[in-house]
Amino acid sequence: MSIIEQIIKINDELKKVFNFIQTDKVVNPDFKEYIATLGVKTIPSSQIEKIFLPYIFERVIGNPPQSVIEMYCKSNPSDIAKALSNNIYSVFAIKKVLKNGFELYNLINEKLYTVNSLTKMTNLRGIHAGQFLVARIFNYEGEYFLIEIANVLSDTQKGDAYKFAVMKAVQNPELVYKDNPEKEKEIKSNIADMYKKFIKKFDTDEIITSSKYADDIIGSFCDEEAGDLREKVVPVTEYKYFEVPELQNTYNKFMENSVGGFATHSTTYDVGIVFDKEKGLYAIPFYQTFCKIFEGENVENKEACVKYFLTNDAVSDRLIKRIADKYPNFMETVNKILGTNYTFDELIKKYKSYYLEHNMYSSATVLYTSQAFSGTFDFMETVMNRPKPAAPVKNIGRNDPCPCGSGKKYKNCCMNANVG
Repeated sequence: MSIIEQIIKINDELKKVFNFIQTDKVVNPDFKEYIATLGVKTIPSSQIEKIFLPYIFERVIGNPPQSVIEMYCKSNPSDIAKALSNNIYSVFAIKKVLKNGFELYNLINEKLYTVNSLTKMTNLRGIHAGQFLVARIFNYEGEYFLIEIANVLSDTQKGDAYKFAVMKAVQNPELVYKDNPEKEKEIKSNIADMYKKFIKKFDTDEIITSSKYADDIIGSFCDEEAGDLREKVVPVTEYKYFEVPELQNTYNKFMENSVGGFATHSTTYDVGIVFDKEKGLYAIPFYQTFCKIFEGENVENKEACVKYFLTNDAVSDRLIKRIADKYPNFMETVNKILGTNYTFDELIKKYKSYYLEHNMYSSATVLYTSQAFSGTFDFMETVMNRPKPAAPVKNIGRNDPCPCGSGKKYKNCCMNANVG
């Protein structure tokens, strides 16, 4: 089948998906509500990609929760539908603009792709090498196709591109090795090596410390010259659950909070540092506080603490099982607090279904091998250490390259700093 024939077939399938959301009894009411929240009554053809595609791929509905494209696949199990449901959403550096597509480097999984555009390249005029695409691609019959472009970042927005890549890697660690078996092999090897070093340092795979010392332990246990880190294992004196604003990693605060680490937080709380031999390193706030609930202690805000552990995507099913295995009263206590009657399997299926469906390594371990993560901090260090002009610079046009060396235009960098 030629590329043109494949594109025609893919577009025909997308028409069927659009018809599905117009007629399905579960999906259609949700879709109407979705477009109503956007202030849209009808979708003009020029807006279909911006509204329809994010909806079918990102919207999660139903019981059990699933994306719209996954729901479509169950009733329409075609090869194209399965390929669409296995798409890759990432930020890509544009290496080359080709006659019918692009050569793109995925900043998250560190793989180079040649992708075919589903639309005419004339519609993408203005996009060029050096820019970054926040986009969605998928593989169909050995060829990759570009199905959605959510955003285009200029070559001067490299920091934003890497920041987005790191955020996606933290939120969905599997994206770092999805469609890249060599990267997964590297991660597995790294986990095995780190696990040995962790056990050598602490003689256990689980330690409890406070947020003041957690960063030192996480950052140093692999260092042979770090010395004895056991003095950093200093638990808190009081176990209670409360909200920590710095743990709310919104996009605007993400890098600020990540760079600072636990120690910069305004409050002190316990952190469990757990090394799972297969899935990697976890640093979980309020880990021991959660455990204290099952030891019969009167933990403040225990209901909120239980809900935090069940709904927090950073807490894997394996961590919940670890705690449940440690405390025979685990389910009895959880059900009493929540007013439910779950079995353990039902609890995990409800709250940790994503972990059950995906082979996920811990985000902390994945970031150890992420070039986007290390690249982000290298970029930030360069920006912070970049010398600024000592005095106002004359004879530089607004659109000329900034003399500080940032690569940005003067008007977007030091021009305002030199005013006055």
